[in-house]
Amino acid sequence: MIEIEIKVRVSDLPAVRERLVQLGAVVAKERHLEDNTLFDFPDGTLKAGRRALRLRTAGKRTILTFKGEPQKSRRFKIRPEFETEVRDGKQARKILQALGLSPVFRYVKKRTILRKGRVTICLDELAIGAFIELEGERQHIARLAEQLGIPSTEWIRKDYIQMLIEAGFPKGTAHSSERSSPGSASGSSSNSAPSS
Repeated sequence: MIEIEIKVRVSDLPAVRERLVQLGAVVAKERHLEDNTLFDFPDGTLKAGRRALRLRTAGKRTILTFKGEPQKSRRFKIRPEFETEVRDGKQARKILQALGLSPVFRYVKKRTILRKGRVTICLDELAIGAFIELEGERQHIARLAEQLGIPSTEWIRKDYIQMLIEAGFPKGTAHSSERSSPGSASGSSSNSAPSS
């Protein structure tokens, strides 16, 4: 599967949600907490190849996701993505670690998911602020962004990890309202990271 998306920083998520519903968007999943951990090999093989392996827990569900190297695009974030639900998150973590992978970055966010036509819309709350994420085909994303009054100059192609690091969270953050301190999360203190 190819993931195509953009992010936009917003100041008023309730107002954005209300506008989306007016446009015909339907809530697929109400506001919930997602806990995300990225894994990599000791030599940073995945990061060096601009790839990512993520274990995400939301409630009782755990999803394992692999994201490939981003494709060139001036407007959208485009990359291969493969994911599957795992029955036991703790066992999945043990399997990854037995294969030589270690947790390198962790962050949480609160997310509400809506859908409008072929576009999946996520309203996200992180330690660095609130964002709307639009995922789907290019033309559908562009059309919905236009309906929301969002110019392409405001589109963000960076992932949340890059933005968290740039904002001073080099190892991630365990809580959406806290800055990380040394030792608060496992991981590398590098200045870039591969995926949201």
